[in-house]
Amino acid sequence: MHWLDWLIVIVPVVLILWLAVYSKKYVRGVVDFLAAGRVAGRYVLSAGDMTSGLGVIALVALVESKYQVGYALSFWEYLTIPVGIAMSLTGYCVYRFRATRSLSIGQFLEMRYNRKFRIVAASLRTLSEMLTNAIGPAIAANFFIYFLGLPHKIMIFGLALPMFALLVGASLVLCMLVIWPGGRISLLITDAFQGLISYPIFVIIAGYIFLHFGWHDTIAPVMMDRVDGENFINPFDIEKLRDFNIFALVVTIMGNILNRASWIGNDTSNCGRTPHEQKMAGILGTWRTLYSNLMLLLVAVMIITLMTHRSFSNQAHEIRQQLTQQVAAEAVVDPALRARLDANIAALPVAQHQIGVDAPLSRQDNIDTPYLQTARETLGNTPEGNVQFQKFRTLYQQMMLPVAIKNLLPVGLMGLFCLLMIMLMLSTDDSRVFNASSTIIQDIVMPLRKKGFTPEQHLLALRLCSTSVCVFFFVVSLFFVQLDYINMFTTIMTGMWLGGAGPIMIFGLYSRFGTTTGAFCSLIFGSGLSIGGLIVQRTWASNLYPWLHGQGWDVPFGRFLETVSSPFHPYVVWQMDAVKFPINSYELYFMSMITGIVAYVVGSLLTYKTPYNLDRLLHRGIYDVEGQAKPAFKWTPGNVAKALVGITPEYTRGDKIIAWSVVGYAIVYKFGLCFVAVLIWNMISPWPTEWWSTYFFITSLCVTGVVGIVSTFWFLIGGIIDMKRLFKDLEARVDNPLDNGQVDGHVSVADKAIFEERTHEKQD
Repeated sequence: MHWLDWLIVIVPVVLILWLAVYSKKYVRGVVDFLAAGRVAGRYVLSAGDMTSGLGVIALVALVESKYQVGYALSFWEYLTIPVGIAMSLTGYCVYRFRATRSLSIGQFLEMRYNRKFRIVAASLRTLSEMLTNAIGPAIAANFFIYFLGLPHKIMIFGLALPMFALLVGASLVLCMLVIWPGGRISLLITDAFQGLISYPIFVIIAGYIFLHFGWHDTIAPVMMDRVDGENFINPFDIEKLRDFNIFALVVTIMGNILNRASWIGNDTSNCGRTPHEQKMAGILGTWRTLYSNLMLLLVAVMIITLMTHRSFSNQAHEIRQQLTQQVAAEAVVDPALRARLDANIAALPVAQHQIGVDAPLSRQDNIDTPYLQTARETLGNTPEGNVQFQKFRTLYQQMMLPVAIKNLLPVGLMGLFCLLMIMLMLSTDDSRVFNASSTIIQDIVMPLRKKGFTPEQHLLALRLCSTSVCVFFFVVSLFFVQLDYINMFTTIMTGMWLGGAGPIMIFGLYSRFGTTTGAFCSLIFGSGLSIGGLIVQRTWASNLYPWLHGQGWDVPFGRFLETVSSPFHPYVVWQMDAVKFPINSYELYFMSMITGIVAYVVGSLLTYKTPYNLDRLLHRGIYDVEGQAKPAFKWTPGNVAKALVGITPEYTRGDKIIAWSVVGYAIVYKFGLCFVAVLIWNMISPWPTEWWSTYFFITSLCVTGVVGIVSTFWFLIGGIIDMKRLFKDLEARVDNPLDNGQVDGHVSVADKAIFEERTHEKQD
């Protein structure tokens, strides 16, 4: 990169680290370190949540998946809008969890079930979370190696050290520099600051891509040049797409509803100054992500266009040559085999695919096919060759983004994009490290101790545990090989917890009948199925398939899988494959969730005796300790619409405007006009593919771009105001040493002290 690019990167990163150190002055107790004193406002929460959830791994995963299926599936993703909006407007799970005043998910689990379940569930959750998120630094390190053109090894004091390990270590050191001073306060402040910086960068990068790659002359023709059933832009012509298809979308919607609260508790979900403020932060999320989603979309279609359109064929060929050489250096250990692979790929000619003249591209026959086929044939059809090809193909698909971007962006934009990636890496990794370490201390270590921590011991334990989690991430990043699409990998890894967590959390927050036995059954059967699926996927190419083939069972087993999946064709197709397990991660996740629900309900019904005291858990009525109980809602003919939108007596006029604006944009415009009306039209009179090109151009680029610019200024102003108030409220906050996450008799120690004090006052 140019010196100007490095200057653009270094100055904001130094400022971010200074803010993290500065935040230490506001840490007076455990609540500050774990939940930012529970005084955060909606804009700080919303901006921080955007950057902590949008990491390098998210961008790489999106490009990886869109490169396989294009943009047509995005039309059906409108189905998620009413679900997401309904959950946001009603505060589904978020409001109730904040009302429990739990400092962690484990504290809630102990209050709702018991201490043993808190420890078991927290252990499973944090193991799943850590194994999943440990690839984040690995993906980011690889991204920067390919993006900056760094060597895989570097000589330091005569030693050849792997660049990958150095970058993973550096990213985790940056995480600890943010976490150590102020914990959640540091994270919230730095994430919000990074979010506010990211908005204008989104605008600049999106504008450059849009101007550099015209929609009608380059992007749209590429998206339309696909075989029947695999169209990249016509949502009614995608029935042959595999992995990222409509079934995967249905599973995603189901998972979003069922597991709404499954990751809650050790993040910012307990940082809002009130349950209502926490709810409003979620509602603002509809506007918050508009421009980030637009930039992600444009980056994805840019990569597809650059690597496919004939106008860029020479540049695309050079990118593929660079990419395969770097991937081979990482995936193929044997130097002789690697040299032969490099030579075979270097001999491939420049692909000159002419749209409208040559046959349309498909998933099986496209411009990448010769490169992957050459790698497959060179590496050989052995168990070792299959594993090496899995790694080669995975890296090829994931690292196409950084290599392409490196060859495309000019000076200045290279620095902005690099800064954006560093901020997204830092905000994501530090949040995930802290979430895991707080779970370990709050929900595993503390419940096992006979004597509680002093506040000083507690803060030190949290800091040291964060350091230990960083070490764990470092080790796993070095030795754990990810062999599938990122979205598939994260789905099956998080399924270790999410397979059984949904009913545990939903019934725990909303029902009085759920029991501890039902919760354990959900983990054993739901999460157990996901764990079994993960083991099979990891050992398929190296052990299980060779064993089946050796026994002569591969053909009969393949026929069995095809027979079982045949009623669900073409969306679920199980075909025998020597490289990849036939049942994908979304299908395993779906089966796990169904199993977990059934197990929870059956286990609870068999052991149900007396209803659980939800009022005490949610601090309602006589149990209200904050003096902020929600006023009772009275149903009248005039407030039915307000009730459906989630408007309660807590709403100010500004809150109502925000809620109705979300309904108007998301429900009326996006879902009603852009989806339902268009769906009905196409059922009566199907559109030609060219119309779909115009449709996506207007709805996804033009309208989203205008609204995104407005929301950028809106959140910038609101974020600055909220940040100032956050510092004032932290300065004025009075700490309660008992408010540290400990539970006694299904009640938090802090609440118990308040209840006892009230009892004494009444007696006096």
